[in-house]
Amino acid sequence: MIHNPKMYRTMPVGVVMRKTPGVTRWVPWHWVAAGVLPGAGPADWKELRREGEAVEYHAATVTLELHGADTEAYLHGLQAQVPSVYVVLREAGEGECPLEVVLVTVSPYEAQDYTDSGEELVEKVPMPAGLIGWVSEFVEAFHEEEVFVKRKRDKKRTDLVEDGVGDPRISQTSDVYASPALKRRRLH
Repeated sequence: MIHNPKMYRTMPVGVVMRKTPGVTRWVPWHWVAAGVLPGAGPADWKELRREGEAVEYHAATVTLELHGADTEAYLHGLQAQVPSVYVVLREAGEGECPLEVVLVTVSPYEAQDYTDSGEELVEKVPMPAGLIGWVSEFVEAFHEEEVFVKRKRDKKRTDLVEDGVGDPRISQTSDVYASPALKRRRLH
C-alpha cells in the first residue's frame, strides 16, 4: 500500500499497564491499561512505580498511525465527552507479563473491530492533552466532510408487471395463486 506522506503521520506511544491484586483466589492479579506516554522510547515491561502491591509498568512502545482516510473516525473520537486512546491487548500466556500490546489507536471504529473478534482485549485510556492537539491538527488538515446525496427514485412503474406469476408461455385458465391441494379437489 502506497501512503501519501502528507496524509499519514506516526508517533511512538508507550503503554502503561497497572497490576493490582485480584479479589478472588482464582484471579491472583488484575491488569488494566492505566495510561499512554506519547513519544516514549522503547520498553519491555519496565517498572515505573510501586505502591504496596500495585505496580505500574511501561509495558511496550508501539507506533500510533494516523491515516487521512480515517479522519471521520478520529473526529468522532475527539468529540467524545472524554477523548480516548484504545489499547489492544492479547493474552500472552502465563508468567509475569501475561498480556502483549498489539496496537494503539485513536479510532473508535478500529477499536470496535477488535472487540468484535473476541480474541483481543480493548482498553480505553483518556487521551493526554498533547496527543489531543496532535490528532486535532491532523484532522483539521485532512478532514473533508462528505456531502450527503439523496438517492433519487426512478419513475418506472413496477406495479404494472407481474413478474414471477407463472410461466407466460403456458396458458392457464385457472387461478395462478391457488394452492395445489385445492386444484386436486377440483379434479376429483
